[in-house]
Amino acid sequence: MAVALEADGGCIAEARRLAASFLAGARTEQGLAVTERVIGLAQLVVSELVTNAYKYAPGPVLMKLRLVEGAVEIEVWDSGPALPAPRAADPERVGQHGLEIVKAVAEKLVVRQEAVGKAVTAAIPLHGNGISGDSARP
Repeated sequence: MAVALEADGGCIAEARRLAASFLAGARTEQGLAVTERVIGLAQLVVSELVTNAYKYAPGPVLMKLRLVEGAVEIEVWDSGPALPAPRAADPERVGQHGLEIVKAVAEKLVVRQEAVGKAVTAAIPLHGNGISGDSARP
């Protein structure tokens, strides 16, 4: 799935909705064991990456979701040239923890400079996230 999101305040909620729908479809249409936990983590990652793109880059935000080798890959592109980097831990800092959160929950995090802008890709494994009692719905 690839989608262009309008760079407005509604793009974050729309991205979250699209991520949940994409993974629910993988569960029902492809029979993949996608847990509610995975859907929640994917929505969290989407929220953080799209929020960063919306706040720090002009213009549209492009989001791609794909299933690759037992994981959902979430890629967010924006036109801003500055590459994001996690900041040093600071319990006094309010906000600006998005990349730290993504790094903590993702199996993989890749930041790539593009000819125009940048792309940030995070992978969330579909299985083995260590939460007992979390079950996939058929």
